[in-house]
Amino acid sequence: MFLQRNFLSLALVAGILSLASCNKSGDFSKTPSGIEYKVFKSTGAGKYDAKDVSSEGDATYKERIGKIMALHVEYRTAKDSVLFNSRKQQMGFPVRVPLDTVRKAQRGGLEEAISLLQPGDSAVFRFNVDTIFAKSFRQPVPPFMSKAGKTMTMYVKVDKVQAQAEAMADVQKMQVEQQAKMAAHAEDQLKKDDVALQAYAKKNNLTVQKDASGVYYAITTAGPGPKPKAGQIVSVLYKGSLLESGKVFDSSEKVGNKPFDFAIGQGQVIPGWDAGIAQFPKGSKGVLLVPSSLAYGQRGAGADIPADAILRFDVELVDIKNAPAQPAAGAQMDEAEIRRQIEAMQRQQQGK
Repeated sequence: MFLQRNFLSLALVAGILSLASCNKSGDFSKTPSGIEYKVFKSTGAGKYDAKDVSSEGDATYKERIGKIMALHVEYRTAKDSVLFNSRKQQMGFPVRVPLDTVRKAQRGGLEEAISLLQPGDSAVFRFNVDTIFAKSFRQPVPPFMSKAGKTMTMYVKVDKVQAQAEAMADVQKMQVEQQAKMAAHAEDQLKKDDVALQAYAKKNNLTVQKDASGVYYAITTAGPGPKPKAGQIVSVLYKGSLLESGKVFDSSEKVGNKPFDFAIGQGQVIPGWDAGIAQFPKGSKGVLLVPSSLAYGQRGAGADIPADAILRFDVELVDIKNAPAQPAAGAQMDEAEIRRQIEAMQRQQQGK
């Protein structure tokens, strides 16, 4: 479901565009676990020479275990669609990955690939998509990835390897700088988006209203019910599309026209939905026009929603319900609730 804020947990690592051309010539080497790879060493001026790396692993990797690797990465599908790019989606800041012993169960995954690299290296890795999702992401392959093909490619540029204390200091500094950059970018982008949204509404003869956050909405069919209050559970039918191209990226039709339920005003969806759906009385139909800063911002969301994308949602607020009552403090849980919590903990542990 694209509306969930933690849509893409693929943001573990990413790559460099200048290396993309290296994928088009020469043969890949291959590890016994099936990872295809090319490793390069910079010769300056944006040029790279191939570097020999044993498919059995880098003998010096054991010296880096326990440290943190800072790297820029890019994921692409088998059809060459960009899934994640750290330079663009992290405002130029690298991803940091703890280095640990590569266990047998991790062979064929990201962990083994990263163990082949040293500071200053660049590389192209090609993974079997079933293997990478099973071993590194520990989740089923998303349908759009399966549809794209049997492989996933990762481009990597290693910046440096640091001791944990040094890396932590860098991360704290980076977070402050990143927040300032993101805030400045969002403010500037919101002004641009607002101009585009007004032009779109005029061109498409939409009579819209604007809420305090910057979301535009148009109620095309007014419902008879009340508006939802913060904390209530709303049920929404929707179709989401990119404002610029009109391309549909998600809809209720994909799940049998089943409404999407969420607690409004609780941060369970993008801010534009929390703000926009709150304006609709129960039973209403209409349109939400969401500026990028209230959607997925500069990061985007996977291959279907690019960075700084303005979104349109055609919505219907089907139902509003009060949230289930919470157990009183100290109330005794029944056996079913205890079992549910244990199962939830087990699933969480398996996801680590």
